[in-house]
Amino acid sequence: MPATNIPSQFDVLVVGAGAAGLYTALCLPQSLRVGLITKETVSLSASDWAQGGIAAAIAPEDSPTLHIEDTIRAGAGLCDKAAVEFLAEHAPSCIQSLVDLGVAFDRHGNALALTLEAAHSRNRVLHAADTTGREVTTTLTAQVLRRPNISVIQQALALSLWMTPQGDVSDGLRQRIQGISLFYQGEIRWIQARAVVLATGGGGQVFAQTTNPAVSTGDGVAIAYRAGAILRDLEFIQFHPTALTKPGADRFLISEAVRGEGAHLVDDQGRRFAFDYHPAGELAPRDVVSRAIFSHLQRTAADPATAHVWLDMRPIPPDKIRHRFPNIIKVCQHWGIDVFTEPIPVAPAAHYWMGGIVTDVMNRTNISGLYAVGETASTGVHGANRLASNSLLECIVFGAQMANLDLADVELQSEIPMLPLREFQTNESEWHRQQASIAALRQKLPRLVWQSAGICRSQSALEAAITTIESWQQDFANLPVSQFLLSLKATEPAHLQLPDIERQLRLWAETRNLLDVADLILKSAVFRTESRGGHYRLDYPEPEFDWQAHTLVQQNHWWKSPVLNS
Repeated sequence: MPATNIPSQFDVLVVGAGAAGLYTALCLPQSLRVGLITKETVSLSASDWAQGGIAAAIAPEDSPTLHIEDTIRAGAGLCDKAAVEFLAEHAPSCIQSLVDLGVAFDRHGNALALTLEAAHSRNRVLHAADTTGREVTTTLTAQVLRRPNISVIQQALALSLWMTPQGDVSDGLRQRIQGISLFYQGEIRWIQARAVVLATGGGGQVFAQTTNPAVSTGDGVAIAYRAGAILRDLEFIQFHPTALTKPGADRFLISEAVRGEGAHLVDDQGRRFAFDYHPAGELAPRDVVSRAIFSHLQRTAADPATAHVWLDMRPIPPDKIRHRFPNIIKVCQHWGIDVFTEPIPVAPAAHYWMGGIVTDVMNRTNISGLYAVGETASTGVHGANRLASNSLLECIVFGAQMANLDLADVELQSEIPMLPLREFQTNESEWHRQQASIAALRQKLPRLVWQSAGICRSQSALEAAITTIESWQQDFANLPVSQFLLSLKATEPAHLQLPDIERQLRLWAETRNLLDVADLILKSAVFRTESRGGHYRLDYPEPEFDWQAHTLVQQNHWWKSPVLNS
């Protein structure tokens, strides 16, 4: 879509084109003009990488009640019961909606095939081989591109929320969304909308090791936080213990089923070290195995942020490997690893962010006109630890709620005068110096967060990292390009005619978001003085009854909030 053809007004802007954003766009009333914004192309998202499946109680021997019980058990005391009930009870009808749209789930005869995953009490996970996410997003993308009311704006970067009235939330004024500022084809422009939906996924790129794609930089959470949104439970990160770890390779998940079939975890000496940490060794719970690998590398590796151990599949009979794990064989072969003759380099990796922007079952935030769906949101369904295959389900169940959006009483301010265009100018050598500074921060940040707020955390490491992050935030804000961009007023467009500007401004925006996300995760992790779910403190290794509460933050103010279990 050429730059001149982007309308200056939409009814709804949806930011993000994973499963949450795509399904939201499809479910919004077709009478509304919808802009779907993605910083890459459609279907380059964490949803596209989802191997497992989507959970729903559709079998005769299953029920939403059992699904609710399993979800609450996994959530370690922090699930909001009403939200979980909503998720599980709406799951079967949402699955039918996906089937009606053309999603080709695997079948046994005419029936949808269901498999069992960890912590589920029944077979309830629908799948499409081991690429369920790709099947879902591909189908949804095809449907979106057919809709005349949806304009897809690709390779466009949402920079900030356009708010009115301007001013601090504490002044008693109820802020309302007016639209967003958008960087597109060398220009920053202001796009009006009666509602904005953030569906930007997680923030795994804040960690040195993550299964998330490069686009997962916590954009929605950071953008919403800066606008005054309330965030919740940001310290809870789910880490997967065995992700392929090889320079240049995507952090491909190696399924826990591999260890279930007999694969061994070994260190550089070939020793099965996991038994040092738990009597079940490789078959201990996911978080225990992750901590075992992390702790072992901290003790033995020169650079724990990039080190790995080995997953040896050779104890499994070759015929069984071929039958059970064809995709793992294929991916490993692609990266030069023959699983039949050599072990796979693996390490734990950040996988899923349980926290996010606080929303209700209608996806509303505390900011009027702002909504959030998917991993960006904190609906209360995941608690302190997500149940497997509830994440794609959450995108669909809550995305479907946007069909109920009522904008009858919301009018766009007509003819808002735009301020004069501002031009950012600098010489090429100064521009390269600034880009080198940003690139250095972008590289250092994930290593620091991995070391201090990864699988094992402590007060001293967290506080030292917070001091460093705050120093980096100041360095970042002092860059001339930052001072220019952060000084832009609402409705003030800008033009940046500089070498490689598309890539470099994306680097600037993502680094800014990652710095804010890192700061929020670290401070939330310091605030919660216990261990629970995806948050483990070496100095507070047990859960505390007083901490069976949510962590909330708004404008650098943290507080506890009771869990809604009634």
